[in-house]
Amino acid sequence: MSRRKHANVAIFVPHGGCPNQCSFCNQHTITGGAKAPTPQDVRAAARVAARSLGDGAGRAEVAFFGGSFTAIDRAYMVALLEAAAECVKAYGFSGIRASTRPDAVGEEVLGLLKRYGVTAIELGAQSMDDRVLALNKRGHTAAETAEAAGRIKSMGFELGLQMMTGLYGDTVETALDTADRLIALKPETARIYPTVVLPGTGLAALYDRGEYAPQGLEDAVELCAQLLPRFEGAGVRVIRVGLHAEPGVEAQAVAGPYHPAFRQLVESRIFLRRLAGELARTGPGAYTVCVKPEYLSDAVGQRKENLEKWGRMGFAVKLKPEDSAPEKGFAVVRGPESHREGRSE
Repeated sequence: MSRRKHANVAIFVPHGGCPNQCSFCNQHTITGGAKAPTPQDVRAAARVAARSLGDGAGRAEVAFFGGSFTAIDRAYMVALLEAAAECVKAYGFSGIRASTRPDAVGEEVLGLLKRYGVTAIELGAQSMDDRVLALNKRGHTAAETAEAAGRIKSMGFELGLQMMTGLYGDTVETALDTADRLIALKPETARIYPTVVLPGTGLAALYDRGEYAPQGLEDAVELCAQLLPRFEGAGVRVIRVGLHAEPGVEAQAVAGPYHPAFRQLVESRIFLRRLAGELARTGPGAYTVCVKPEYLSDAVGQRKENLEKWGRMGFAVKLKPEDSAPEKGFAVVRGPESHREGRSE
């Protein structure tokens, strides 16, 4: 898949409409504040984004995140939608995106969203294991997620699904199964969020009592390096891996695998594994590996981590940026750059 940045005019509706308090949730920390946006705020954010994006506005969406959009007060939701629809028309944005819960997307509200020009709906599935959902007080089941996804697609919306790793009671096996079950629902997009323990949450209380051990950064990277290719290999565009780089999260996180460049760590780990597998076919030695310039930092790894790890495996790797290299792949040269030994897509 090509590296195409997903653009949003992000409007956060902190904890709006949520019927319960999930174990991991502290929307004030995640969104950087608890002020509910007004229609005027929507118009102002869209105006600033349109100026910044210029000709790229047609690839951006007005996106409502942070709570359960379809469960907020109906008059308030309509007022926000009216403002968003005005902005789509005025600035040429591609549509409106809304994030919500699987148990808050009945046919009536979906019809309302359709009338106001909503084009994409993301469901916070988090897990497809009912035990994990119950332990984390989600208030819905995996079956409800599947039913909601079907309704969304049947009414012509783009479907996005969100999952979390490292939840209370979750395992590598249940996370991989969740990914497979979400992929089977045929979403167009997905987001993967490793669980970070935030103050004032149920997970923080469990962590303080020693009843919950969050993933470490290394474990989260390893797991997401399995999940990301799973989604992308099935044709699902993963538009985020890791929490948004919000100063409040980094400053207040109690525990867990928060990193402001988490996705790059994951992409780098994937590159490490793929190239190591390719080089192992030939054996230890010196190699020049050609990669597209935009993937060079992923290939090198943070603080040249990948180069060092390949070296310990017996591969002396020199990375060379080359526009003609395969998309998200590489071209390998053994020893002097006189002949190509192989290509990997």
